[in-house]
Amino acid sequence: MRNRYLVLTELFLPTKGGTAVWFDEVYRRLGGKEIHILTAQVPGAAEYDRDHPNSVHRLNLQRVGWLRPESLGMYLRFLVCALRLALTRRFDAIHAGRALPEGLVAWLVARLTLRPVVIYAHGEELTGWGRGNKYKAMCFALRHADRVIANSDFTRDTLIGMGVRPERIVLIHPGVDNERFRPGLPAGDLRARLGLGDSARLILSVGRLSRRKGFDTLIRSLPALRARGVDVHLAIVGIGEDADYLDGVAREAGVAERVHRLGHVPMEDLPRWYNACDVFVLANREIGGDTEGFGMVFLEAAACGKAAIAGRAGGTGSAVLDGVTGLRVDASTGAELVDALARLLDDPPLLESMGQAGLARVRQSLSWQAVAERTRNCLRA
Repeated sequence: MRNRYLVLTELFLPTKGGTAVWFDEVYRRLGGKEIHILTAQVPGAAEYDRDHPNSVHRLNLQRVGWLRPESLGMYLRFLVCALRLALTRRFDAIHAGRALPEGLVAWLVARLTLRPVVIYAHGEELTGWGRGNKYKAMCFALRHADRVIANSDFTRDTLIGMGVRPERIVLIHPGVDNERFRPGLPAGDLRARLGLGDSARLILSVGRLSRRKGFDTLIRSLPALRARGVDVHLAIVGIGEDADYLDGVAREAGVAERVHRLGHVPMEDLPRWYNACDVFVLANREIGGDTEGFGMVFLEAAACGKAAIAGRAGGTGSAVLDGVTGLRVDASTGAELVDALARLLDDPPLLESMGQAGLARVRQSLSWQAVAERTRNCLRA
């Protein structure tokens, strides 16, 4: 039976980010043109949408500064277009990428057209709003959804604390493309580009350059590892507001020549960078309620056979199985991170066994096809 969904999401490829990848990967596997994606107009969208298997509709979803609230116009555009699509097609369900803004609109459209509504919850968007009107609106949408998809145990627990009924929550982890991210890809040229000798150990970190990702803590760990005799280098893939700050941290720590900020890398090269490293690290921490809801980069590393170290904050425990596929540490300070890195880098068999455990896990249960099947069945849960 073909799936007929209306999917409301502000985040969709070619927009950068794990959430945009998630929705693209899942819905292209769930059906064809009978699945309609209502999303934001972004640079490169026309070319990207041209051969997309789903029907993609683009809207100008920019906030307007003189409106109160600034997002009012965006909500109205979402509502008008979503309602038009829902009234002219017989969808099985309305899916929303987040509680705000998409979830409120999806709930209203679903109720007007007598369809079930499913809202995704990612974790970080649940904890940073305080307890004001936006938080109350988010709680309303989530509590009144027929199903809420939680990406991690942390997110599920947060939702229950917000008053969402446990029986309406379906736990579905994000997935990974096991064909694109895989072991054995050639990476010697990447290491040579950084000037790494045979004895050098390479740490890789991937993500938006924002403070909660913990790149600064990771950089500051390098001198302590050097003092323990480890010939260590760090490669960072990503762009963001902290670029200049991180360069300054590297200079202050005296490791500028060992920190390689790669910026944005071509899509075909990212899996090779995972293959080039000895261990993957994202030293995430919570800052003012902003935290890591899951961490899809950990699955990308696992799919390439690499062990990972994660910060203990947020939902990383669903992405990195502590002591099995990697280690989780308190990344608010650097002491535990240094100890974890030294432990793994000094024990190649442990690194290898954790990497193989992560690889087996993603191949067994975290492929995008497996995630799509769980999504297809979520209204039956």
